[in-house]
Amino acid sequence: MSTIDRIGIQRVAVERATIISAQPFDVVLAKLAAAVGHPNMAAFGRDVVAASTQTDLERIVNAATGPAGLMEMAHFDIGEVLRKELGNHAPKSVRLVIGNPLIMKEMVKHVPDAASYAPVTVLVDERTDGVYLSYDLMASFLAPYGSAQASAVAAQLDEKVVALLTSAAE
Repeated sequence: MSTIDRIGIQRVAVERATIISAQPFDVVLAKLAAAVGHPNMAAFGRDVVAASTQTDLERIVNAATGPAGLMEMAHFDIGEVLRKELGNHAPKSVRLVIGNPLIMKEMVKHVPDAASYAPVTVLVDERTDGVYLSYDLMASFLAPYGSAQASAVAAQLDEKVVALLTSAAE
């Protein structure tokens, strides 16, 4: 006997914001790195678990975020993987997973599936016509769920991330 009650499939249309910079890849990546926090994620996780109040949690998260109010949670150097096959001619490409648990919490309270999309991914990749900074808008992920509250938080997050990318591209 199966324990699966049902399987649902929902189509989610995603909007992508892309900013193209004439700055060198390393300069763009350094600007992003300077704007977001870089906590030790193992220690951060332990601190979050140990927090006994919302105030404690806010203090921990705020200490971990950078000037943009976001933190880097993971860093994947796709370019390094490409260079194994293509050598030094491979384009540089980095995927950053960034976010703020307090922002995520506000969306998840209204749309549990928001936890599938947050923290968010930013792709920084080198192409022949510039350095591309790409971000899939959280508001587009959450639109099908019909929650005005979650959508409002998502729109604010989108503004924050697009501003971060725009600043790094300048």
